[in-house]
Amino acid sequence: MKFDIQNLLRDNIRKLKPYSSARDEFSGEAAVFLDANENPFNAPYNRYPDPRQTELKSQIAPVKKVPPENIFLGNGSDEPIDLLIRAFCTPGKDNIVAIAPTYGMYRVAADVNDVKVIEAPLNTDYTLSPKTVLDTVTADTKMIFLCSPNNPTGNALEKEAMLEILNNFNGLVIVDEAYIDFCPEKSLLPELPEHPNLVVLQTFSKAWGMAGIRLGMAFASQEIIDVLNRIKYPYNINILTQLKAMELIELEKEKSDWVKILVSEREKLAEKLREFPFVVEVYPSDANFLLVKTHDPRGIYHYLVEEKIIVRDRSGVALCEGSLRISVGSEMENQRLIEALEALV
Repeated sequence: MKFDIQNLLRDNIRKLKPYSSARDEFSGEAAVFLDANENPFNAPYNRYPDPRQTELKSQIAPVKKVPPENIFLGNGSDEPIDLLIRAFCTPGKDNIVAIAPTYGMYRVAADVNDVKVIEAPLNTDYTLSPKTVLDTVTADTKMIFLCSPNNPTGNALEKEAMLEILNNFNGLVIVDEAYIDFCPEKSLLPELPEHPNLVVLQTFSKAWGMAGIRLGMAFASQEIIDVLNRIKYPYNINILTQLKAMELIELEKEKSDWVKILVSEREKLAEKLREFPFVVEVYPSDANFLLVKTHDPRGIYHYLVEEKIIVRDRSGVALCEGSLRISVGSEMENQRLIEALEALV
């Protein structure tokens, strides 16, 4: 099945002449900048940030083992999600397929762009059925969204199942790997060179502890990255985010240590939660959170709020009836949760 990105693009995006900023027209070193109508005072924050994030991408590339030209940086992963839908889906005509349950922003971005969402339910054990997904595809389906590890279920999707979808769909397959640092061996990033229709999303918000600086990554063929660069806002990643990310990315060992601690705490927390009589099931997790089925999710949620402990009630989500999503915190935070639940018993 031959993949041709030009056949997927919206007509107006294919013909679009992108905005060219002052910093797009010049690259390199200079002593005096008089091209962008900037204030000459209050350096370095008086200058527009690098619109291509060249230095930051050069630091990310060896960490992710992906060439810089195959990297797009966004204001969180939500920006590339929105841009992909805007670039490839014609409003009021095309649709996207997304597994269910999953991360809610795929639907929000589609709704904002007037693009229909077709849900492909996971199996009752939250595993992925390639047949269910592919049977859901229509002639107007431009992309399929898979989240692995999935949110809110916590499990990584089976790699072979995802590859089966990739090999049998002639549109884009977006695999959102926001939590992949907690199970890196399950990433599809190494498959990128063999699959021109694959887009992998990752983030600095979770394992890297950088949710506050809003930095997401999209990895794809240079053709797809070029499309995203053409339609993004000129200076989408501000200078403070770029500087902080370059500082923190040097702490990869510390990030790895955090991951080990969180995985260990996750297993201890799961074991403790299983002891409570109101807990029906603690689902297996490859992420930094647990999906916990209980007899009284709303009651437990409101009780914990009164105890100043905030978890997420997911009991209204299909296939997650009765469930709370609990992030894995520090040892002290997890202990406080357990003590509050012991008092409830």
